[in-house]
Amino acid sequence: MQIVKTIEAVRTQVKAWKKQGLSVGLVPTMGFLHEGHKSLIDKAVAENDKVVVSDFVNPTQFAPNEDLESYPRDLEQDARLCEQAGAAILFCPEPSEMYTDRFCTFVDMQGLTEELCGKTRPIHFRGVCTVVSKLFHIVQPDRAYFGQKDAQQLAIIKQMVEDLNFDVQIVGCPIIREADGLAKSSRNTYLDTAQRQAALVLSQAVFMGQKMAENGETSADVIVAKMQKHIEEEPLAKIDYVKAVDAKTMQIVHEMKGTVLVAMAVYIGKTRLIDNFIYEEAK
Repeated sequence: MQIVKTIEAVRTQVKAWKKQGLSVGLVPTMGFLHEGHKSLIDKAVAENDKVVVSDFVNPTQFAPNEDLESYPRDLEQDARLCEQAGAAILFCPEPSEMYTDRFCTFVDMQGLTEELCGKTRPIHFRGVCTVVSKLFHIVQPDRAYFGQKDAQQLAIIKQMVEDLNFDVQIVGCPIIREADGLAKSSRNTYLDTAQRQAALVLSQAVFMGQKMAENGETSADVIVAKMQKHIEEEPLAKIDYVKAVDAKTMQIVHEMKGTVLVAMAVYIGKTRLIDNFIYEEAK
């Protein structure tokens, strides 16, 4: 596996692969890789001849009061995981490589970015769309892999690809959880022992809501209210949001009709965690 720090080096290698008729998969990450990321890389390796993993903590998706500086990083461990999983390139640029001093162009979106995480992190998805667009241009992948834990992000990337005619297939991959249910996240490392236990209210609420929907509860409002009540019973938890939205448009829904995303963001201490489930109405 090559560890590459420049855009030019990635492009040179990918062009060589393309000349050989090889397919290329891309797994965009912010590093500090865990089993959730590995599941994306595993799927990419299974479906493509070569896989590029980007390892870049993207500054444009962090607001000034967020955890850009403290976001966990471990490039050596990331490289080991990528190599073991079969990636061909680990692309780990410096911010100055991705954003020059004169950088002033962003990819913005309306509608899908205005609910859920976009409501409390207003610049976040502009930064995500911008960096992912840049990675698509740099790597020119046939397929790109994103986790369902960031369900709003996945919907936004799919819409951006459709709107801007990117020639890439977007592949969504299931949430990977700890044995006790907590969704894998790089930010889980922020939690102390008591907070780690308290964080289980997220997955407990998800499983509760999912079961209610599967058992025939048709009111999204009733499901959301029950999930909120469960989370509120945990003293260390502070809800940012628990909402049910149309899985494609991200608009609030009140009934479990069609495909519904029930998503949450919850602070455990100062750590903001997300989780969700998607319900598909039987046809």
